[in-house]
Amino acid sequence: MRDGAPVSTPPRVLPPNDPRQYDDLAGEWWRPDGAFAMLHWLARARAALVPPAPRPAALLVDLGCGAGLLAPHLAGKGYRHLGVDLTQSALDQAAAHGVTVVNADATAVPLADGCADVVAAGELLEHVPDWRRAVAEACRLLRPGGLLVLDTLNDTALCRLLAVRIGERLPTVPRGIHDPRLFVDARALVGECARHGVQLRLRGIRPELGGAVAWLLRRLRASRVGTGPTAGPGGTEPRIVPTWSTAVLYQGHGVRSG
Repeated sequence: MRDGAPVSTPPRVLPPNDPRQYDDLAGEWWRPDGAFAMLHWLARARAALVPPAPRPAALLVDLGCGAGLLAPHLAGKGYRHLGVDLTQSALDQAAAHGVTVVNADATAVPLADGCADVVAAGELLEHVPDWRRAVAEACRLLRPGGLLVLDTLNDTALCRLLAVRIGERLPTVPRGIHDPRLFVDARALVGECARHGVQLRLRGIRPELGGAVAWLLRRLRASRVGTGPTAGPGGTEPRIVPTWSTAVLYQGHGVRSG
């Protein structure tokens, strides 16, 4: 207190990729114009790789599920959706969207071997200090014939430039949300999955340029007048589309043998 005026507490400064950031950003998960808007776009693209459930009560394990953004895109596909995450504030929101939640580390999941028909690992591996252990867990959880679906950031100079040096300077991306030292080399990921019986197929992906630019401009205009945009024209959000290069953002899917 100074001269009778309250002293405001500055926001805490955390190291890059610190999980406590997700508690600080807990109110952003389900805002279409919020800090995690792109995760909504990616969740839709990831769910498009998931086929209808192959049997009654099939299980989909969603590693790094956050607040359950995958859930709306799985509706009607017939899976029991189980989400695993370290952040309890995110899991509380996932549970409110119909996800069965487990508070655990993606490198040590308290579930049985071969329990899952599908394992999804969306925007997870680039946040895990030991991504190889997370891959081993994802493959362990899959039954033979089960499907692994993932997306992550590549360990390239171009990715570090676009995702961190440029991306985290945009007003819609949280500063320090990534540690580029954890980005995942695409060839190494394919090799690691193969060691655990999953032949992973990769493709590069990116936001559709026109929709993403239009969304960003609406977001910037809205921030100046204190309102938020809807997801996009007619209520739609920018789409994630395939691209020829895996150098920045890439998607993978593969079936476990055996």
